[in-house]
Amino acid sequence: MDFASRIEGILFFKAEPITIGVLARIAEITEADVEEALKKLEENLRGHGVVLVREGETVGLMTAPGLSETLEKIKREELKRDIGKAGAETLAIVAYHDSVTRAEIDHIRGVNSTFILRNLLIRGLVERIQHPHDQRSFAYRPTLELYAHLGIAKKEELPNYHEMKEALRAHTMRTHEESTGAENTP
Repeated sequence: MDFASRIEGILFFKAEPITIGVLARIAEITEADVEEALKKLEENLRGHGVVLVREGETVGLMTAPGLSETLEKIKREELKRDIGKAGAETLAIVAYHDSVTRAEIDHIRGVNSTFILRNLLIRGLVERIQHPHDQRSFAYRPTLELYAHLGIAKKEELPNYHEMKEALRAHTMRTHEESTGAENTP
């Protein structure tokens, strides 16, 4: 498989913009090879429904501008549907965190949450932000629209908020210790 195809697959799988450096690391190629692959990928995608978008050192796959009217129709139809169990589960995870990455959500749920997050983003219930501790990635947080939808004024009004925050903190620490082999010492 050539580099352009590998980069395309990685960008499709990640489903969010990533930096050239991260692409190089994941694909196990040089940044110069990534740049060449991106040029080829951009050419390959010309006239397709997906385009390569670049802002500085960050690149991603997005739908072509010519599809905006069709996508608006799809968005309206999606907004009419219930968010479902998976959406509610993901929404709860985001609501009880200050910010949470897609990988963390996937880990908690045990499944890929890309399309659920996309649906919640479209509905305006969550927003994607630059990760506060890692400028190379993104995190998700609840929106004011979510609080309004739930009929609360602030996150502390969520049911059992303080208990859930403590449980999540303990879970995160336990998971970190298990993954690093570190022990919790007083």
